[in-house]
Amino acid sequence: MNIAKIICILLITSFFTSCGSGNQKASSLFEIDLENNLKQINQNQEIGISIKNKKEKQIESVEYSIDNTTIPVNNGKIKVSLPTLGHKVLTAKITFDGETVEINKNLKVLSEKAPEIYTYKIINEYPHDTKAYTQGLEFYNDTLYESTGKKGQSFLRKLNFKTGEVYKQIDLDESYFGEGITILNDKIYQLTWQSGLGFIYNLNTFEKLDNFQYGKSREGWGLTNDGSKIYKSDGTEKIWLINPETMTEESHIETVTNSSIFNSANELEYVDGKIYANVYQKPSVMIIDSKTGAIEGVINFSGLSDKITKTANWDKTNYVLNGIAYHPERKTFFVTGKFWDKMFEVQIEKK
Repeated sequence: MNIAKIICILLITSFFTSCGSGNQKASSLFEIDLENNLKQINQNQEIGISIKNKKEKQIESVEYSIDNTTIPVNNGKIKVSLPTLGHKVLTAKITFDGETVEINKNLKVLSEKAPEIYTYKIINEYPHDTKAYTQGLEFYNDTLYESTGKKGQSFLRKLNFKTGEVYKQIDLDESYFGEGITILNDKIYQLTWQSGLGFIYNLNTFEKLDNFQYGKSREGWGLTNDGSKIYKSDGTEKIWLINPETMTEESHIETVTNSSIFNSANELEYVDGKIYANVYQKPSVMIIDSKTGAIEGVINFSGLSDKITKTANWDKTNYVLNGIAYHPERKTFFVTGKFWDKMFEVQIEKK
């Protein structure tokens, strides 16, 4: 190898070594420093911020942003106000020595206020099938639709909520574990748990029209809709927003309180901009802002399970509260549980 080639190789190697990855180089020079080294903040909280200049470079300007939303700095402090909450990445765009780099810092943005506590008042009691491992519950034109789980026991049915009379039922293949449902545009959408697959049925005939697969979401838990888009829970802190035309998960919100990110939203019901979500394995329902993900309230349903008949094979793990449906004409909620013999019509009241 001649000397010219050796010099060329050395120059190329030197160039790539000095450049490295932009963010890696930037992180060796700078670091975002939040007041008290906080890793989480609340919506609209004011907090001190600065750049740790590790190599004492001459910084010309710094711009902060989250989710492409610019975060202004006033007197060395930022005030975060975002359209959605949860896990975020705070980015600092730093200009120095005629060069611009970006550095990042992971951050949790939580709700501004603690959830309010609600209780319930029982209006009526109705029969419920003790063979129904309830996963989804929804009203449409005064008719109740129910989806159940467990392999070999999963079905979709519509029934008279007052008497329990079943108008129509379709059983799922024994390989599927049924989950939540929602009704939109004369179609029923039904999830399965871990098969990564959902079904679309004709509302009136129960004829299966199509299947759909999950995108980024992990599993199938609960479904609801706001009249234009579908919301889907998956056992994580995320509730996914789905385009019903393409069944594509286009975005998500994360469910958060003022102190933590919460990951137990199960069966869902949308009412007036809020998502009511069963808390998995708990006698409670969250009231979630469908835009931001903030958990604004928690309904305590403790004591409701004391009013049902407990059989000899009673299992507190399986026989849990699950299933919530809103009746728009009656303006009441209907709640039940897995294998419960009763369904309750309730009014929600602030405690």
